[in-house]
Amino acid sequence: MMSMTCHNLDFGRTVLDLVACGCSSSASFDRYSVRNCKKANSKGFNGGYGAHKLVSSQRGRSRCKVSSMKTAETLFNDKKHVVAESPPPVLNVEPSSPISLTNLFEVVSDDLQTLNRNLKMVVGADNPVLMSAAEQIFGAGGKRMRPALVFLVSRATAELVGLKELTKEHRRLAEIIEMIHTASLIHDDVLDDSDMRRGKETVHQLYGTRVAVLAGDFMFAQSSWYLANLENLEVIKLISQVIKDFASGEIKQASSLFDCDLELEEYLIKSYYKTASLIAASTKGAAIFSGVDSFIAKKMYEYGRNLGLSFQVVDDILDFTQSAEQLGKPAGSDLAKGNLTAPVIFALKTEPKLRDIIESEFSETGSLEEAIELVKSCGGIEKAQELAKEKADLAIQNLQSLPQSAFRKALEDIVMFNLERID
Repeated sequence: MMSMTCHNLDFGRTVLDLVACGCSSSASFDRYSVRNCKKANSKGFNGGYGAHKLVSSQRGRSRCKVSSMKTAETLFNDKKHVVAESPPPVLNVEPSSPISLTNLFEVVSDDLQTLNRNLKMVVGADNPVLMSAAEQIFGAGGKRMRPALVFLVSRATAELVGLKELTKEHRRLAEIIEMIHTASLIHDDVLDDSDMRRGKETVHQLYGTRVAVLAGDFMFAQSSWYLANLENLEVIKLISQVIKDFASGEIKQASSLFDCDLELEEYLIKSYYKTASLIAASTKGAAIFSGVDSFIAKKMYEYGRNLGLSFQVVDDILDFTQSAEQLGKPAGSDLAKGNLTAPVIFALKTEPKLRDIIESEFSETGSLEEAIELVKSCGGIEKAQELAKEKADLAIQNLQSLPQSAFRKALEDIVMFNLERID
């Protein structure tokens, strides 16, 4: 039943198994010491770039056409393509009102309100300092996208089996997912030395690095305890792998800083580990607790994985196209740190000068700004937009396994909302 999860894969595990949990208490990476390990067994990865007609994300379009020469496969495979006999039917994803953060999760707003009330109780109050640190990031807002996806998929799949109301397992899964996500953000802010998160000071800025790392570890441990108490082995394996994936993603990123030979496939693997793994586990876990068959659960996993990859690519595009005020951090900050994302990888294919600037690690005044302009001027942004739309296309295709409902429509709208961020 676990054929779609990453623990059956073998991409650089010799390196990645060095970290087997989500704890970042000793996560101080020296890129020079790990760079030699960076490409272990990753060449067999197939991102499938360019194989699909893309979802149109233009505002005001009456519908979204989806067709593909390839069925929705797992991101990590042996490059075997399955050719569809005919394109899938056109999907009508017309929203009844403009897609916005306000109405995106309206159909599960009651579920999200209950989640917000329960989060502090679930975290526990054994240690006032750790509790205060957790409250800082819980109280910083955020879209609660991952638990919202749990609720949407839970309700959409519950309709398939005649389930009238969500189970306690559905609700606890949403809480666990948000705790894991929050723990990862606390650790990410430590690794990135970020001072602000969603307009508020980060945990490590307020309490220091030691408390921040311990707070993240505490939340990982607490979520793991609640996960074990769900007593569903398939879901336990699914979510436990995510915690390992976070660490694997950080290692892959640290080992490829300023590496201009980084391939798109390697970038997508890292993006899966850091972003899409948790989203895919959220949507598949929700389907499992609804009691649907393995085919539907697999489709929900594929939906979450492709949505997560599309979100990550869009975030990486916005790092170049939005202002520092919109981003809440300096524009091009990933590039400045040597983290090469999709727009840069595409731009490097056509602009040799960009390689020289990056490999110099922006040693000359104004070189970062010049690199950003080169990425914009030589088509890197446009190609990354196509990649984001390709993954969105695949996400929507997988929703065709669900009956039409307000919950399926919301899942479609999330895909379109993400693409509208780059319109």
